[in-house]
Amino acid sequence: MRFYIIIFLVLGILAEGFGQKVKILLIGASHDYSKSQDQNFSNIHRRIRAFKPNAFFGEFVSSEDEATLMDYWCKADNLKRVKKLRSTRSIPKDKITHVIDSLKAISEQDSNNLYLKSDLAHAYYLAEDAANGHYLYWQVYDHLKKSADSKLEKYVDSLLCPKQDVSGRSMKRLATSEYAFIAFPMMKEFGLTEMLSMDCQDYDLNWTASAIAFHNKFEVFQKDSLATAYKAISALLERRDKGFKKYQEMESSSNVFTEWLNTDEAAGILASGDFYFNELYNFKNFPKQEMLSKIHWWKKRNEGMCMNIVNRAKENQAKRVVVMVGANHLQFMQEIFQTIPNVEVLTL
Repeated sequence: MRFYIIIFLVLGILAEGFGQKVKILLIGASHDYSKSQDQNFSNIHRRIRAFKPNAFFGEFVSSEDEATLMDYWCKADNLKRVKKLRSTRSIPKDKITHVIDSLKAISEQDSNNLYLKSDLAHAYYLAEDAANGHYLYWQVYDHLKKSADSKLEKYVDSLLCPKQDVSGRSMKRLATSEYAFIAFPMMKEFGLTEMLSMDCQDYDLNWTASAIAFHNKFEVFQKDSLATAYKAISALLERRDKGFKKYQEMESSSNVFTEWLNTDEAAGILASGDFYFNELYNFKNFPKQEMLSKIHWWKKRNEGMCMNIVNRAKENQAKRVVVMVGANHLQFMQEIFQTIPNVEVLTL
C-alpha cells in the first residue's frame, strides 16, 4: 500500500510540473526613448510591484540560440562586440561558463562591488548573453550617472568599451531603452540577478526577403493604381500617414508614452507600418502574396518568442513573469498566449 501511495505522489508532482501555470505581464515599449520628453514610468512600476514577478524576459537572443544562428539583423554587430571585448580581456570559450559561475558566486558575497559587476558583464558579453551583459553594465552605468568615479569609469571604458559599442542592441542604445527605465530598475528592486532571453530570430532572413519583395512590387502598384483608383487608395494611405503623425506626436509630447503604446489605437498604427490595411489587399495588382508572406514570417517570429517564454519560464520554475517587448509585438503575442494552455496573459 505504501508503495502505491509513493507512486501516486511522484506522478502528482510530475503532473504538476508538466502543467505548471505561467502568469505573464506583457508590456509593450519603445526600444528608444531618446526622442521623448522625460517619461513618467511610475504607474508601470506600480503595476509591476503589484504583480510581484519572479522573473523578467527581454527581447534578446539567448546565448544558446546565438550559437546556432548564422545570421540575422544584428549578428554582425554582436560578433564585432565579442571580438573587441576579447581584445580587452581574453577568456577561452571552454572556460567562460566557469568564469561566469565563479564571478556570480563572488558577487553574491560582495554585491556592491562594481568592478566585479563590470567583470561579470564582460564575461556575459563574451558568452553572447547580451541580456545579462547589459543588466550588469547598466548597474555600473547607473551608478556612474549618479556618482562621479573616475577610477571606475576608466576601468569600465578599458574593459567594456561602451563608447565603441553603438550599433545593433548596443550599450549606447541601452541607455535610452525600456530596460534602463523599466525592466532593470524593477529587477534590481526585486533582487533578481539575471534576465531571461526570449527573442526568436530563426526567421529573420525569410522576413527580410519577403519585405524586400513586397516593397519592390508595392512601389509599382502604388504608381499604377493611383491612376485608376486614386480616391480609395489615397484615403487608405492618408489614414496610415495620420497614424504615423499621431505616433510621433505622442512620442514627443506625452510623458506616459509607454502607457499609450499599450492601447488598441497604438497597436493599429504600428501594424499599419508593416502591413498597411486589409482593405488594400484585394486591389488589382496589390502584391498580396508577398504581404501574406511578410505576415506569415512575422507570426512565426512571435510564436517562437511566446514558446521561448513559456518553455524557459517552466525550466526556471518562474510562475509570474514580466515580458518586455517592442510594442509592435504586443497584440500578436497577446493573441498567441491566449491559445497556450496553462498560460494567463495580462497587459497594462
